[in-house]
Amino acid sequence: MPDRIDIRARAAALRASFEAAGAQLVETDVLQPAEVLLDLYGEDIRGRAYVTSDALRGEQMLRPDFTVPVVQMHMAHGAEPARYTYAGQVFRRQEDDASRPNEYTQVGYEVFDRENPVEADAEVFAIIRDALGNQPLRAACGDIGLLLAAVEGLQTSERRKAALRRHIWRPRRFRALLDRYAGRTPVPAARAALLAAEDPFAVAGPDIGLRSRREVEARIAALREDAATDPLSENEVALIDAILGVRENLPNALEQLRDIAVDMPAISASVERLARRMKALSKRGIDVDALDFEASYGRTSMEYYDGFVFGFHAASRPDLPPVATGGRYDALCRVLGQGRDIPAVGGVIRPDLLIELEAGQ
Repeated sequence: MPDRIDIRARAAALRASFEAAGAQLVETDVLQPAEVLLDLYGEDIRGRAYVTSDALRGEQMLRPDFTVPVVQMHMAHGAEPARYTYAGQVFRRQEDDASRPNEYTQVGYEVFDRENPVEADAEVFAIIRDALGNQPLRAACGDIGLLLAAVEGLQTSERRKAALRRHIWRPRRFRALLDRYAGRTPVPAARAALLAAEDPFAVAGPDIGLRSRREVEARIAALREDAATDPLSENEVALIDAILGVRENLPNALEQLRDIAVDMPAISASVERLARRMKALSKRGIDVDALDFEASYGRTSMEYYDGFVFGFHAASRPDLPPVATGGRYDALCRVLGQGRDIPAVGGVIRPDLLIELEAGQ
């Protein structure tokens, strides 16, 4: 584990490079209100957050990342466009691996700019890449927006599409729903019996739990509506599978996705946005032929990423987490903007991992 003094020094140098690129230095509180933030993080982060209770302020949490509090700050009183940088500690429990730190440093670069989101994606990726220096890292990217667009284009009910959108970041649950909606898995016996009953409450016991009878009735009605919905076509499921299976260098992935878009026009706009992003990356000196694209990339990360996602990995150290990650989070700005929204994208670097890799060379 690198010395804390060395980590702070490297973090300061990275932050200074982001300031030189035009970012404004910002600070956020280490202790954050938990009520809002826990709903915005994915299951992984929610399960690893340090949460405590304060008699006056309610539930509080140690900062698990910087993006959400920075967005809150910007949506409250930030100017447009804006670029921010920060450096500090984040806190996450490591229940499965005691060797990984539960407190570490992040240094970030965030861009809020509605003029040209594709150019902003390329800017953040290139600035993060340059800040990483000459480390032999494998770069990978994806686009959550492709899957969101594909789900939106399915010929099924809004309720089913909402469930699939909600579970895009939970690959196993997403697959289970997809198979169920396609009729590939049988209806559980208990649910079938419930739906077949003329009056489900006739044989029910006393009311228990926190749900009211009205809420239970609404849930049963929703299950009946879903049971009456036609299954997804095998062709639509095959097209979703084809998207999820795309794993190539960026130019080849783009061609594969264009072929899929012929049969699934709903993703056409996202595919062309990917093409414009590839050009923007190339203009900034990124070797797009060496950039891996994985359609499933980022699906187990924080749920607020809803577009371009990327990461830099040490191929020689598969035991390490990504050295740097980032992505687009437009929907997060809408949620926290209270009626305002602005496209935004950002990335973070782990200086401790950089130092560790350098020491191993």
